[in-house]
Amino acid sequence: TMGNWLVNHWFSAAVLAAWLGINIFLFTYYFLFFDRDERYFYTRAILGSALAWARASAKCLNFNSMLILLPVCRNLLSFLRGTCSCCRRTLRKQLDHNLTFHKLVAYALALLTAVHTIAHLFNLERYNQSQQATDGSLPAVLSKMHLQGSNKWLNPIHSNRTTVEYVAFTTIPGLTGVIITLALILMVTSSTEFIRRNYFELFWYTHHLFLVYFAGLVIHGIAGLVRGQTEQSMAEVPPHHCTEYLTQRDQNCTHDCCKDPEFGSIPAESWKWVLAPIILYVFERILRVWRAQQKVVVTKVVMHPARVLELQMQKKGFCMEVGQYIFVNCPAISPLEWHPFTLTSAPEEDFFSVHIRAAGDWTERLIDTFQLETPRIEVDGPFGTASEDVFQYEVAMLVGAGIGVTPFASVLKSIWYKFQQADQTLKTKKIYFYWLCRDTGAFAWFNDLLASLEQKMAESGKADFLTYRLFLTGWDTSIANNVALHFDTATDTVTGLRHKTIFGRPMWNMEFAAVAAAHPRSVVGVFLCGPEALAKSLQKSCHQHSSLDPRKVKFYFNKENF
Repeated sequence: TMGNWLVNHWFSAAVLAAWLGINIFLFTYYFLFFDRDERYFYTRAILGSALAWARASAKCLNFNSMLILLPVCRNLLSFLRGTCSCCRRTLRKQLDHNLTFHKLVAYALALLTAVHTIAHLFNLERYNQSQQATDGSLPAVLSKMHLQGSNKWLNPIHSNRTTVEYVAFTTIPGLTGVIITLALILMVTSSTEFIRRNYFELFWYTHHLFLVYFAGLVIHGIAGLVRGQTEQSMAEVPPHHCTEYLTQRDQNCTHDCCKDPEFGSIPAESWKWVLAPIILYVFERILRVWRAQQKVVVTKVVMHPARVLELQMQKKGFCMEVGQYIFVNCPAISPLEWHPFTLTSAPEEDFFSVHIRAAGDWTERLIDTFQLETPRIEVDGPFGTASEDVFQYEVAMLVGAGIGVTPFASVLKSIWYKFQQADQTLKTKKIYFYWLCRDTGAFAWFNDLLASLEQKMAESGKADFLTYRLFLTGWDTSIANNVALHFDTATDTVTGLRHKTIFGRPMWNMEFAAVAAAHPRSVVGVFLCGPEALAKSLQKSCHQHSSLDPRKVKFYFNKENF
């Protein structure tokens, strides 16, 4: 399985290896540089190895801050996807792992911030101890150098009454460091799966603290509190030869080393790392605003059971593919909030549609608003890789779990249109669709779609083109009793469809064995939009039921990244 994963995700593995490699290189290179370079000989005399820990983590922080915005530049990704449309699909699909990479970089930033902060707390403590020392040691002598002149100081703490807290909240690096860290903590904690699902607005607004983060990052190093010996001073008083003269100097010293060393600040460079991504992101936001201004006409509003709102829309120049998604904004509710929804229409239709389920404050308010009037809607997109691979197999097994059923509305409709239009490029002859759901009530609209497809296929004598099986994984005794009473009816009591709902989870071995028996010489594409545990189970079944004989049945697993 590890071999299969590498074959399917070689590009992801290469990007991950490159990212890790650059981080390790930057950290190691700058750690050794600040731990050994002559310029920081005197700085190390006060700070020890905490200097290298702080500076090496700072370099990696700059690198990852440069990367963090790139995966969320949706239009940039769409452009890249378009320019490499001739590339292998595996390459284009890796662009859909953008949010996974964004999260990975964010976790790295959190870890590096912790290292950087702890190292600087040690540094401040050592600066403080050296300033208060009166033993004539090298750190004590170096800490009094500010008395010799403005360019001479090495220790930024010039008073015995200064505390670590005072430095943290009154200096530019201290204050911006505290603000950056707080912004990062809020962004990371508010982006957990639970908060995103249940309190999207909280996630959305706290994530805009990234503006504070980048502003703080650019200003953070301006004061240049960490200093090193200047090149000119090193030539005049080399630290290795002249150290002893600093601690044991007499008044009439005439040696070359009698001159005091001079120090200069490390120039601020965070802005060099993040300038290009910030400019790119500004263009991205301008493009989004411009696209949002383009008029969207809501052609039809359908209120389905269980508070599911269907919006059918038209927009000039809008061109979609199956499996893509759009961002929707309703200025009447919130001018800033954009929410992603999977497209449920097919490219062959003259409109595009989304189904919005009441699942949070914003969706509740949107549904309430549409029940009273038709407000103005803004749309950005479509985004994401098209799932055209479905059309490349003679037999397709589509598996949707819960909300994961949404993209298959687009896929099933599109396949039906291609089938009706006798599309010569469509290889698909048979579709098996499996829907696993705890509660079908929330997706009653999908039942309507299946019912209409069922009717259309029966009318055109192609009733066997689609076989679907619905699995209700959560039910109560009243449903079970109702099913028992109406067991002999032509349609199902839960969904009203001709195919009966099955209670419990699918026995995948039996399902795969049945498909293999029905199509002994076919190549079967297995597509999933659902949880990781189900993906592992299906992958295992694909492997077990594929024949070693190249002329016989083969199952290929595709986990779609909808």
